[in-house]
Amino acid sequence: MNSAVVIWLTAIRPKTLPLACAAIILGSSLASFHGFYDGSILLLSLTTALLLQIVSNLANDYGDAISGADNEQRVGPLRVMQAGLVTQQEMKKALALAVCLVVLSGVSLLYVAFAENFIFIIGFLLLGGVAIIAAITYTMGEKPYGYKGYGDISVFVFFGLVAVMGSYALYAQSVHLALLLPASCCGMLCASVLNINNLRDVYTDTEAGKNTLVVKLGVQNAIRYHWGLFLLAEVCTMAYIFTFSLPLLTWLHLIPWLILLHSARKLVHFENSALMNQQLKVTSLATFFYCLLFSVGLIF
Repeated sequence: MNSAVVIWLTAIRPKTLPLACAAIILGSSLASFHGFYDGSILLLSLTTALLLQIVSNLANDYGDAISGADNEQRVGPLRVMQAGLVTQQEMKKALALAVCLVVLSGVSLLYVAFAENFIFIIGFLLLGGVAIIAAITYTMGEKPYGYKGYGDISVFVFFGLVAVMGSYALYAQSVHLALLLPASCCGMLCASVLNINNLRDVYTDTEAGKNTLVVKLGVQNAIRYHWGLFLLAEVCTMAYIFTFSLPLLTWLHLIPWLILLHSARKLVHFENSALMNQQLKVTSLATFFYCLLFSVGLIF
């Protein structure tokens, strides 16, 4: 494979992309369960979510390299700018291209979903603009909010509330309050993935002045926070199941949830970078399958 292709595949971090799909799949299955579905909306929603995640990954690679959070002491996966494989200008051009693609995909999605519903189109355009800005300014700009400990809130809002309830609204052109339960669940599970990442990088982040929530809380409290995310997420899911008397198959989500609980036991070894990278992968995939199996239970 061409070396340039390998470099840019590394930059977009394919292993993070399934997590971007989790909320879309969940929101779409909830809409289908309540009688709303459109294959074109699903395809464009997934495309837009994937492109937005790529924007976030490229911006993260750029921002952490510039700030020094990514350096020779980094214990996580390779970052192409920090490694000198991509220049600042090349990364900026790639980021601009990714933003253009996500805008094109997002506008196409809104046209298919809302047609002549001008109010919804304007509202979702504003929401999409905020999401793009949030993805970029997490680590880029003069005051990146990820360096102030607000990354977890952003993940909860955009990977949970906005993604699940927003994708539901694309089909139904409405939302109901109870959707806060599965949306919050998805947001908390996605935040747990970020928490593992920040636990692994706690020392280099501290040295670089990147005050993530883990740096602010301390390692032991961050591990307790991690357990709390898993437990509260499951409470939200079960509350939704009992509220709507959902099919028994939705209980399949308990399989990846138990895997998540097992993986959390290993966080005490946060200084073992190889183990933490493994747990990051396990947690990300288990979160994806949590949403997928719950969705399968809804549909079938």
